[in-house]
Amino acid sequence: MASSEFIQPTTPTSRRSESVAALRRGCVIPAHPLALDSQRRLDERRQRALSRYYLAAGAGGMAVGVHTTQFKIHDPRCGLLEPVWQLAREEFDRAESAGSAPLVRVAGICGPTAQAVSEAELAAKLGYQFGLVNLTSLGQHDVESMIDHCRLIGESLGLFGFYLQPAVGGIELSYKFWRRFCELESASAIKVAAFDRYRTLDVVRAVADSGRRDIALYTGNDDNILLDLLTPYEFGENSLRFVGGLLGQWAVWTSPAVSLHRRCREIGDQGAVSAELLGLSANLTDANGAIFDAAHRFRGCVPGIHEVLRRQGLLAGTWCLDEDERLSPGQAAEIDRVSQQYPHLSDDEFVRENLAAWLTD
Repeated sequence: MASSEFIQPTTPTSRRSESVAALRRGCVIPAHPLALDSQRRLDERRQRALSRYYLAAGAGGMAVGVHTTQFKIHDPRCGLLEPVWQLAREEFDRAESAGSAPLVRVAGICGPTAQAVSEAELAAKLGYQFGLVNLTSLGQHDVESMIDHCRLIGESLGLFGFYLQPAVGGIELSYKFWRRFCELESASAIKVAAFDRYRTLDVVRAVADSGRRDIALYTGNDDNILLDLLTPYEFGENSLRFVGGLLGQWAVWTSPAVSLHRRCREIGDQGAVSAELLGLSANLTDANGAIFDAAHRFRGCVPGIHEVLRRQGLLAGTWCLDEDERLSPGQAAEIDRVSQQYPHLSDDEFVRENLAAWLTD
């Protein structure tokens, strides 16, 4: 592993509270990919380059060890979870040492309770503040069992709830679950990646009914990003908004994503949404359909993200830990189409101007 020159102790209390404030205000949080070489070994130089790209683009934080990082990374036999968390931690520290505002550090937490608690303890030791909790391994456990699972994780990290769509392995999570989740003192934010309007409303209504105004709502609905950010969700006298996004889509074309997030927050507060922004919303959904491989039930989602980053030079290839995880037939052509059709969504020039510096050890 490269020099740990920038490793510092766990984020001081003042910095941690500033990061919590940043989370609540809302920001762009890319779901960090995993950079591999042709032998499917960790490519540390490009893993760092990705982190540097996201932070230089204006992201308010990063989520590492999540779906886009590939859930297989959580298999102890893989041996990559701690090294990857460590690399991102060093880049977080580097950016903050250079004067960045406090960044939101999110660690993906997976597995049955014993594994999840162990991961949360490790992530906290490495300076992560929030744990994005994947409940898939609990299967059809009852609500109280899942809440107990979250409570134990919350002893180490702020809880970032996660509604992962069933098409990529998520499980159904009811209004009752989310209402109980909001009662946990450590509940800090929720990422809604249900790709479903009804399920999304279940989560937002649960937060509204809980009376918790300190739980930040983040869209993970990569098919509905801008509309989630623009919509006021009204439940009687309670009104809530999504304040940011934690998204695989924002792992590519991150610089324009930061600008779009800022526009949505400003326009949403003013209550006037332009036809142009609604058109951009449709553009982004179409682009996401190609990158995430919606035509094949999202089988090529992670390789699609890798392909965009490969074309920009940030990754050397589209390799995944699972050799069978690759671009679907016709997916590359679809990425060609949306890249040509929506050049205003990409940041090829920004990457081209800075790539050499990001790749420097």
